[in-house]
Amino acid sequence: MDHSFPHLPTTEAAVTALREIAREFHLEIEVTHDIGADRTSRRSHAGLGVTTDPDGSLPHEAYVELGGTPRIDVRLFPEDDALITLEGVEFHDIPRDEVPAFLRSCYTGLVHVHGKRFPPGYRLVVSLPGDRTYKEFLPMIGLTRWLSGRVR
Repeated sequence: MDHSFPHLPTTEAAVTALREIAREFHLEIEVTHDIGADRTSRRSHAGLGVTTDPDGSLPHEAYVELGGTPRIDVRLFPEDDALITLEGVEFHDIPRDEVPAFLRSCYTGLVHVHGKRFPPGYRLVVSLPGDRTYKEFLPMIGLTRWLSGRVR
């Protein structure tokens, strides 16, 4: 099966790709859409009652909750990026095109927790195809059962 995804030019295209991943891994998925400059989280500069961007388009943001383990939520922004929360750890500014690969890595075991003695702490590491990785600091008290099972 080809696991590559084409360029995801819109939020709706990204949601469709996430629905395919949910179907592939037998996960429940819940999607909430916010459409219009007055409804999206990064459009606080929009005037009262303004729903469109200056070019006349409607910005579209989506919040996706995936069931199962690990716990993953995705906020897709109109600016072609996403915030992915994996077991409570936030990965900011993930390019929208990389979100499907990021999730696939999470569900196929390409995630580990790297511990260091000095300075003490952990990093949550998600490996993507093509030698790309995303790393985030993980407080020791933030280790869930799923994360604890991935400590190296």
